[in-house]
Amino acid sequence: MSAQSAEELALAQLLVQSLNLDGIEPGAIAPDAALFGQNPGSLGLDSIDALEIALAISQKYGVELKSDDEATKKSFASLRALSAFVQQKRVGQ
Repeated sequence: MSAQSAEELALAQLLVQSLNLDGIEPGAIAPDAALFGQNPGSLGLDSIDALEIALAISQKYGVELKSDDEATKKSFASLRALSAFVQQKRVGQ
């Protein structure tokens, strides 16, 4: 397991806070682990959680995540992918 970057940790903290993930420490979220699904190691999030994440990211970072955008869908694969996507969008603003 690789360590989180500062940006990934900040995003993990936002996920834990906005989704009320009791008992999960932000620093313990593996950057490359799946966010969705029921696979071992994944956070087990669902489509409602995706909406909450998109709202929280929009409010904190000013980045809009569009559900009909294929790049947005791919960004939800892991914490690392989501963090990279958000950082890329912030630079492009």
